[in-house]
Order: sequence, then structure tokens, then C-alpha cells
Amino acid sequence: MQDLVTAFAEIRPIAAGALTILLSALASGHVVLYKRDSRAAVAWVGLIWLVPVLGAALYVLLGVNRVRRRAALQRPGRWPGTTLEMERPPTLRSEQLLPAGLEGLHSLAELVDRVTGRQVTAGNTVTPLEQGDAAYPAMLAAIEGARVSVGLSTYIFDHDFAGRLFMEALGAAARRGVATRVLIDDVGARYSWPPIVHRLRARGVTVGRFGRTVLPWRLPYMNLRNHRKLLVVDGRIGFTGGMNIRDGHLLERHPRHPVQDLHFRLEGPVVRHLAQAFADDWQFTTGESLDGDAWFPRLEPQGPVQARGITDGPDEDFEKARLVVLGALACAHTSVQIVTPYFLPDSGLITALTVAAMRGVQVDIVLPAVNNQALVHWAATAQLWQVVKRGCRVYYGPPPFDHTKLMVVDRGWALIGSSNWDPRSLRLNFEFDVECYDERLADSLSHLVERKLAAAREISAHDLDNRSLPVRLRDGIARLAAPYL
Repeated sequence: MQDLVTAFAEIRPIAAGALTILLSALASGHVVLYKRDSRAAVAWVGLIWLVPVLGAALYVLLGVNRVRRRAALQRPGRWPGTTLEMERPPTLRSEQLLPAGLEGLHSLAELVDRVTGRQVTAGNTVTPLEQGDAAYPAMLAAIEGARVSVGLSTYIFDHDFAGRLFMEALGAAARRGVATRVLIDDVGARYSWPPIVHRLRARGVTVGRFGRTVLPWRLPYMNLRNHRKLLVVDGRIGFTGGMNIRDGHLLERHPRHPVQDLHFRLEGPVVRHLAQAFADDWQFTTGESLDGDAWFPRLEPQGPVQARGITDGPDEDFEKARLVVLGALACAHTSVQIVTPYFLPDSGLITALTVAAMRGVQVDIVLPAVNNQALVHWAATAQLWQVVKRGCRVYYGPPPFDHTKLMVVDRGWALIGSSNWDPRSLRLNFEFDVECYDERLADSLSHLVERKLAAAREISAHDLDNRSLPVRLRDGIARLAAPYL
């Protein structure tokens, strides 16, 4: 018996080592087969082998795209026009709908035809709403005026003053007999305690939690989030942009953690694109199909803006937003203005930005001087030299933290919505953006960016080169984590 115990003790380390090697090999094989980003693939393989067992466990936890697999199995009835088409359907000629003066954007409209498989819509109004002080009252008024349906999708829905305003408005709508559906990302629902979900349900609101997980509470970098911000009322009025529902956006209340942001009110045929995105996510999360006139009424023209919704995510919508941004940079003739809170572009986007600048396009990028994600800020700083030294102009805007997501090209085209310029938004999150063709709207948004520029500080190559050695090392190490951020 003693000999058996001794033999087992001798074999156990060998078996453990063999099992570790097998686990690392299997995880690495999955990375090689399924990770489309070579940088992320190299980073994951390195982690798997350098940190045995734990590296493989982290990959299984955070690196495997389960949502994409489930999406392929459970979403056979996708809304028409949401699958990437490499050849443009012959019925789509969006450039023919663009107003005179925007001929330079015809090739961009054709690109987005192919990327989205849906035509640009004419006859929309798009109204910018700065800060929650303007956006929240407009959103609450729309909910209070709802007659048949309200669909709200958000990443964060805090249980605070702002959250309670929306909770009461949604509860009142439900009591009036309005079909009220609220979709909250499961991670975002946990940003405040207790979560507001139970209070919403107690008021008769039907709530779904996207990506419900049993993993520990509030992991800061949980993968595969629904980052879309959508509000659709009666299928006729839509809101989208970068704003979550939390006190920080109400600057007039002087919150502890103030956040600048930009949201938009939309009317016209493009609202159907918002409604389709919401209904698709709702069906995926809850199994309930939303259809009929309550959610998809006939929409008449309301204004001069040509607009189109763009869904992006780690499923069949993979990299749509990135392709649109690359196309916009390639089509730019005079100016590109970008405002984003998180700036971690991959090598392809960096090349596109620098090529645009070297062609003579004025490329202005506005980032927050103080970021709510320090690791992201450090990693971004480590990459800035690549765009600054080739002609792009980068500015740090003063506090409060600016969460705005905006891109304006040639004062004729604008991209608005929820996407950031980082790997998480462009590869992992479910996002929703709207491209807008209209000189008056784009010009007003350009003026908004110029106001930010006037208050910002330009970052020069000298500033980047003269960071202290410890700071440069810190930033460089943070940059190595970019595929995970």
C-alpha cells in the first residue's frame, strides 16, 4: 500500500504537468482558429503559456465569444438588411438620395450600402442634445407622451436621482397600458446597489438583462456587453448617442462625478432602424417578438437629413462600425473631427488617420485630459505619437470627463452613437451608430467640436517625447493590455 501511495505521489506532478500542457495547447488552438485580430491572438497565447492554467481560465472566461455562437444559433430570423454583404444589393443606390453639394460622399454612401445591406433613409430630423440637462427632459417628455410602446436599451441604469426619474416615467407609462420594455446590460445593471431592476418590475415595467451572468459582481472589464443606448417611443420618436442613465450627466446638479456627453433626438424613417435594433436585442434576450404597428408604424418624412442606422457587434455585425470609419477617413477631402473618450485605434485605423493627414486633410482628435479609466488613458498616450508625428492634431479637453462620441467629415457627414475608438467597442461590444448626410447638421456639430477645441490643450510630439522614463514605461506596459481593454 505504501508503495502505491509513493508511486501515485511520483506520478501526480507528471500528470499535472501533462494536463497543464494539454489545457494550454487546447486554449491556444482555439485562439489561433477563432481570434481574428492577430494582436489579440498573440497576447492571449502569450498569457496562456506564461501563466499556466490561470491564463487558459481567463481566456475561457473573457476571450471566448459565446454571444456570437449563440447569435448564430438563436437568431435565424434577423431583421432584413443586417447581414454584411460584400456585393451591394442592386436595389441600393443610396448616393442617389444625397443632396446636392455632397457628391464627394457618394463613394462613402456606396460603401455603407455594402456594409449594412440597408439603404439610407431620407426625410429625418436629428437634434443634438448636450449633457443630460437637455437630453433627459426630452427623453422623459417623450416617455410621458407615449401612447402605445416604449423601448429603452441602455448599458448603465443607475439607482439614483436620474434613474428614479426614468423609473417613475416608465412605470406611469406601463400603468397607462403602454407596452413598456427596458433592456439593461447585466454588467451595467450592477453599477449601483441595489440594482434598479426590481424597482422597475415592481412598477409594471417589463425588464430584460442582456448577458445575465453568475460571475462575481461588477467585474470592470466583462466582455461582450450591450453598449447600445436606444430609446424608441411609439416607433416614431428615437433617441441615441453616448448617454447612460445616471446622475453624473446632470451637470446642473453638480454631481460628484460629472460627465459631459452628447445625445440625439431623431424623427423620420431612420427611427425604424433604431426600433429594429432594439427588437432584435429584445428577442435575443427574452424570446419575445416585438412587431406590429405599435413598434413599427408607417413613418413619414420629418426633415432634411439623410440617415442610416449601423448595428455593430461580435456576431454577424462584426466590424461594421470599423469599416464605416475607415471608409469615411478614405473619403475625407478637407477635414475630420473626432471626439471620443477612449482612443485605442488598431494599426489599420492609425494608418488611415495618418494617411488622411498626410493627404492634407485636417484631422483633429479631442480626448479627455482626465479619464475615468486610467489604464485606457495610459495605453492611449503610449500610441499618440503614431498619429501626432504624422500630422494629426490631438487635444486634451478639460474636466469634467467628456464621454462624447462624434465624428464629422468635410462638414457634410457625421457619425453619432455609442461606439468608442477602442477594441472593446469595435470588436466586442454590441453598438449602435447613425450616419447622417446633411451640411447644416454636420456644420452645427463641427461648431460644437470647435468649442471643445477652443477650451482644449494641443498635445505636441515634444510633450509625448518628454514624458519621464517611469511614465513612458507605465504607458508602454498599459499599451500591451490594449487587446483586453
